Amino acid sequence: MNDGQLNFYDQAGADSLVLTPLASRLRPLTLSDYAGQDHLLGQGKVLRKMIEQDKVCSMIFWGPPGVGKTTLAGIIAELTHSSFVNFSATINGIKEIKEIMQKSERLRRVGEKIIVFVDEIHRFNKAQQDAFLPYVEKGVITLVGATTENPSFEINSALLSRCKVFVLNPLTAADLIKIGKRALDTGFGIQYTMRDDLLTRLAEFANGDARVLLNTLEMAVNNSDQLELSEELISQCLNRKILPYDKHGEEHYNIISALHKSMRNSDAQAAVYWLARMLEGGEDPLYIARRVVRFASEDIGMADSRALEICVAAYQACHFIGMPECSVHLTHAVVYCALAPKSNALYIAYGKAADDAQKTIAEPVPMQIRNAPTKLMKDIGYGEGYKYAHDYEGKITDLKCLPDILADRVYYSPTSQGQEARVGERMKYIDEYKKQQKT
Repeated sequence: MNDGQLNFYDQAGADSLVLTPLASRLRPLTLSDYAGQDHLLGQGKVLRKMIEQDKVCSMIFWGPPGVGKTTLAGIIAELTHSSFVNFSATINGIKEIKEIMQKSERLRRVGEKIIVFVDEIHRFNKAQQDAFLPYVEKGVITLVGATTENPSFEINSALLSRCKVFVLNPLTAADLIKIGKRALDTGFGIQYTMRDDLLTRLAEFANGDARVLLNTLEMAVNNSDQLELSEELISQCLNRKILPYDKHGEEHYNIISALHKSMRNSDAQAAVYWLARMLEGGEDPLYIARRVVRFASEDIGMADSRALEICVAAYQACHFIGMPECSVHLTHAVVYCALAPKSNALYIAYGKAADDAQKTIAEPVPMQIRNAPTKLMKDIGYGEGYKYAHDYEGKITDLKCLPDILADRVYYSPTSQGQEARVGERMKYIDEYKKQQKT
């Protein structure tokens, strides 16, 4: 490691150990101590090889908070034979960027390699990001950025095209338990303990974020007069009771089933309760949002097509702002779905069509609705007899679009619920209109 390299983990004695947050004190310095991201850092994986062989390219680490983006940059700092410069998009501007770039160019001329780490890179504006571009392009620096936002939207396309994006996933409960045990064993100078089931529930509550777990443990230790951390103390630190909710066990499936069936039964009160049980137990709000989006079409469908719009909007809100703020958006969607008129006609329609599709998978597309982009295809009958609906009164024709063996098949049968009653009237009108055209 080069003497000019920034060390993320310098600590000046015992006083520094006390003042430095636990999450910083426990940052691993080696890949073997790093928890999670096995899809990137497992044995034989590309990113691990790049780091171990000191062949790091410009890259972006994209993932939610607390999953190890800065820690991974710190490991690169420890293992690479390069000068390592730490940047923060929240405090550094174009002036500092240009100064570092000029210094980097001088170092490169004498054979130094420079890695620039930019935390929260999405906070840099276009001009600031552009300031890095020529130096990345010429190989003056290797850029390593970390972001919680989608790089496709937040990072200039020119800069992004010169970086490899690595997606970091939320840590699993097993990863967080490992981190928690290490913190209790070595993070405070003396060893602390807590029940395994309590640590498991705390890991579930942290929802993939190691920083949440470690901050809670640190607060508990600082307020404990015993070496064993109690459930009451942990609950006080979280300012909530720790609920026995297993996101991967039977209770998880029982409660999502209860939410789904409460909405289906138009019971808004029960639906809100089961939603709260999941969220307060640490369930991923995006998981709930995905299930509610599915419900909007499976159990409501054309009876109220607005339900799908509202549920998708709730999913986006959960993605943008997360918990706890997004709880009200999920409540909005759940209550709307519970009170909306219900129809499973779309669900039934697809099931019937899927069954026929499997049985007739080799059935050819009718000639009249095939595309005919070449003269040869036209000559052999592709598109012959096609009727362009916009050329006809009512924008409807008697054109056959199903294979002959399925000519009279009916998949979607609208109910009389909500707006679907009007859909049924429209379909009846279309059928009568086509019959008139035939005669």
